[in-house]
Amino acid sequence: MVHIPSFLQEIGSLSSGEGWVIGCDEVGRGCLAGPVVAAAVVFRWDPDTFVRRSTLLRYVRDSKMLSAKQRSAALTSIHAEAASFAVGVVEPHEIDTLNIHNASLLAMRKAIDGLERVWTEQSRPLVLIDGRFEIPKLPFAQRAIVDGDADVFSIAAASIVAKEYRDHFMHELHNVLPLYGFDRHVGYATKQHHEAILEHGLTPHHRRSFCGKYLLAQSPSCP
Repeated sequence: MVHIPSFLQEIGSLSSGEGWVIGCDEVGRGCLAGPVVAAAVVFRWDPDTFVRRSTLLRYVRDSKMLSAKQRSAALTSIHAEAASFAVGVVEPHEIDTLNIHNASLLAMRKAIDGLERVWTEQSRPLVLIDGRFEIPKLPFAQRAIVDGDADVFSIAAASIVAKEYRDHFMHELHNVLPLYGFDRHVGYATKQHHEAILEHGLTPHHRRSFCGKYLLAQSPSCP
């Protein structure tokens, strides 16, 4: 049975006087290569929008549960409905310096900072984040929700935007470095990816702090 996210968190925001809701999620956390990418999507909520957006529940759900074709269709609907959306990118060398936890939170903060300020000081947004951890020093009310990408509409929408952006980036990287198969595994630790690293070495797009955990042999870095 397909799990469909709900509007319960968004409905709750209206009862507390918050009409704007930002959903935020990241992708690429467990990859050996490529950036961690977060997306933030802001929606304006009122009683009428709940009725209109109910049709979007057919498309918008955890990006991991959707095919590429379904994500593309969902992205079109999100673009049409969202007041603003943005992505935040943290590169592999930054991940190695910060660690993946801090890098993921930084990517989320960058995404939120990139949003158009469609709200007012009198109607500031509520930020709904996938996971256990809130974003440090964020100037808005926020709520971290475990499995939010599966359960909460706004977070699921953000997961789709982030996934589509990152997959496109990794497919473009494949055109530059075709020996690694980035168009197929998008940086995750597949057998093909392991074999490519062992044969061709690490690239500047690989996370050194991750590769040491997975590789049995040291691989030379590409110049």
